[in-house]
Amino acid sequence: MNQNLHQQQQQSNEVRHDDDNTLTEFLASLTDYTPTIPDELVEHYLAKSGFQCPDVRLTRLVAVAAQKFVSDIATDALHHCKARQAAGVRDKKDKQQRDKRPVMNMEDLSKALQEYGVNVKHQEYFADNPSAGLESASRDE
Repeated sequence: MNQNLHQQQQQSNEVRHDDDNTLTEFLASLTDYTPTIPDELVEHYLAKSGFQCPDVRLTRLVAVAAQKFVSDIATDALHHCKARQAAGVRDKKDKQQRDKRPVMNMEDLSKALQEYGVNVKHQEYFADNPSAGLESASRDE
């Protein structure tokens, strides 16, 4: 039983050592990596939230996490867009006439953001409301 406990501790230490090595390698790779989101922008928002760290690797780690977050949201918005456009196609005539490129709108983005707990309220635009502008048009006549 004592030998079993010793083996488990040894395996745990090996796993921890492997994790430490992997983390060290990953952090070292961040030194040479140029993220999509500039370091200056990340540093600005980190400082604005009260966090300051001179280590550029940590700044780039936050940039990579933010990039992943934005990428996930864009992917989900694209899925919502495709689902919306597929639901709009009813018969074969419409399907032939339909443009094959997806066109995302604010509704798709709002749904994707809502899945991540971000609620977006956008002002209704003139073109979003079919009755917008009708009162002024009828007055002019």
